[in-house]
Amino acid sequence: MNLVTKSAIDFTASAVLASGKIVDDFCLSKHIKDKYAVLFFYPLDFTFVCPTELISFSNKIEDFSKRGVEVIGVSVDSKYSHFKWRNTPVNDGGIGEVSYTLVSDIKKSISRDYGVLYDDSIALRATFVIDDKFVVRHQSINDLPLGRNIDEFIRIIDAIKHNEEHGEVCPAGWKKGKPAMQASDEGVADYLNSHSAEL
Repeated sequence: MNLVTKSAIDFTASAVLASGKIVDDFCLSKHIKDKYAVLFFYPLDFTFVCPTELISFSNKIEDFSKRGVEVIGVSVDSKYSHFKWRNTPVNDGGIGEVSYTLVSDIKKSISRDYGVLYDDSIALRATFVIDDKFVVRHQSINDLPLGRNIDEFIRIIDAIKHNEEHGEVCPAGWKKGKPAMQASDEGVADYLNSHSAEL
């Protein structure tokens, strides 16, 4: 299911907030009103990849915050599991204190609505970028046991905002501060140089 260019699907659920407080009425649309957000899903099976991803998002929270972006993690675990992971040091198998909200989707309704529920039991590794108008601007879904490149989501947010401001389509590899057309020309030149023998 492709949600890009569609309104994000709103929900209210239990969550552990960035402050560590447990709430039962976390509402996505109210929490991210007029802001960008990265909504990421991760599996119930709390394997090695999951803690490293959660910690990686936490390590980049300042980069997201500078861009006015909320980070929200979702899994089909309970709010108590989230609370326990947050309060267990990394060396003891937890994630330590993360600086963003962890949402409990124990009824699996959020994962189902976003089209990322696998085998009716776990959420796939999925990431959605939601803009300040509550529209999904990017989504990626991965059912493999691979971690995510957090920097790539920061680059995607920068590209979306650059596109809105300048009306330019940003090519792969575009980075903030570089005109999209220049990045595109450089990408074509690099491709031609590396494939000149074939051409």
